[in-house]
Amino acid sequence: MKFLVTTMFAFFGTTAAVQACPTFSMTGVEQYNATGQQLYSPQRYSVVAGGDNYIFNCSQVRPLTDTGPGYFASQPDFSFFLSGMGPYSLHITVTGLCDSAVLINTGAANWYYDDDDYNDGSGGAQITLNNPSNGRIDIWAGTYEPGYCDAVLTLETF
Repeated sequence: MKFLVTTMFAFFGTTAAVQACPTFSMTGVEQYNATGQQLYSPQRYSVVAGGDNYIFNCSQVRPLTDTGPGYFASQPDFSFFLSGMGPYSLHITVTGLCDSAVLINTGAANWYYDDDDYNDGSGGAQITLNNPSNGRIDIWAGTYEPGYCDAVLTLETF
């Protein structure tokens, strides 16, 4: 009986940990439609960055090369349904009152992560997607350290 209880705890404990990781199975808290042309002018969205999920504990996100630490929510902060992206590159930044991070999952199920590449001295994050696909893209605004902070997500095409 003790073995059965231990086994069930291990199974459900592991399942809960995996479910707590960022997942593309849910749409973003906020959802928007946008075209490459609309994003040619920077679009800014306020967000509270951070979450309870430590990215190193999330095996489905771990294939990222050089993944740094970061804390994210399970559900994406944003889902964008993109169209007309053919001739553009999509530049995504998260800046805030803390050392911020960004996590992205594209419609092709590719994960992208950054925590420090935005060069304004704020510890902001940025990712540029060259030749982005049309369709859904999910974006999480996170923090490098545990905690939360006010931040701004900016999308712009070039």
